[in-house]
Amino acid sequence: MKTFSKLHYFGALLAFSCLLAGCGHDGARSSASSTVVAAPAAPQAASPAEQAPPAPQTGGFDGAKAFEHVAKLVSFGPRRPASDGIHHAQEYMVAQLKSYGCAVDEDDFHAQTPVGDVAMKNIVAKAAGTGQGIILLMTHYDTKTMKDFVGAEDGGSSTGLMLEMARILCGKKQGNATWIAFLDGEEAFVDWNKDEDHTYGSRELAARLAVSGDLKRVKAAILADMIGQCGLEIPRETYSTKWLSDLVWNTAARLGYQQIFSNRESAVEDDHVPFLHRGVPAVDLIDLDGFTAYWHTPQDTLDKVSPRSLAIVGHVVLESVAELQAEFPH
Repeated sequence: MKTFSKLHYFGALLAFSCLLAGCGHDGARSSASSTVVAAPAAPQAASPAEQAPPAPQTGGFDGAKAFEHVAKLVSFGPRRPASDGIHHAQEYMVAQLKSYGCAVDEDDFHAQTPVGDVAMKNIVAKAAGTGQGIILLMTHYDTKTMKDFVGAEDGGSSTGLMLEMARILCGKKQGNATWIAFLDGEEAFVDWNKDEDHTYGSRELAARLAVSGDLKRVKAAILADMIGQCGLEIPRETYSTKWLSDLVWNTAARLGYQQIFSNRESAVEDDHVPFLHRGVPAVDLIDLDGFTAYWHTPQDTLDKVSPRSLAIVGHVVLESVAELQAEFPH
């Protein structure tokens, strides 16, 4: 997953501050196995400092609901492409999206990977608009292929956030359409740095939109990835389109979240890059530096996810969509 410039010591300090703030840690505990359980584990109670504010305080975005989605995804165990876990996650996401009134496209495709041909699925929820433009929101929902890795933060947090975003946006009248893409195959199977062994779902989506002609309608793309951790501090991702980063960070400042949306910089290759390569303005919201203690380990579990962080990022994304609607009147 993701190549990046990171400050290991700084990341360790942030992880330690997360523990002090109240997010749990149990290094000896094994995460959920690949066996699918019948029902999700009950969401663990967050410390008072990490509980989600009431939804009216975050623009209607409900961080507690987003956290419940993360808990459900984690209950399925590892979500490797073409696994039982990811198939259960797909069924759950599609059912939720349809219950919100979203139009849902399921794009089944096959990716050539270092381990052979792998079946994958992108899921795109579409909130219609009265105009021709599209505002694209994205997350990946797969997990890295490794034993007992359930990806609560890495893949789970942003997917829970986008499911809650769909609940709000699919019933809302707007000028530009908002499409929310749930991407498969972000993680590398063998080596991210060799043979494009990564971002299979985002590359597939960008190519399909180019062929259909819809890519030229996309005014901006906002990717969320690893945005639910305790002690969250999202740096400006330097590959991202500057004007779009400015819009999101100015929105965060207006809402009072300057400490969460930091002006520190970090470079991350992620699912936004295929869109940047095709000329689409795109921004990546990710705090990879602050999760180095648990990144790609079995300790990336539900107790590392903060409902408060989900609520704050959801609020910022929701208000950023409103800003983009005003920026690109239909």
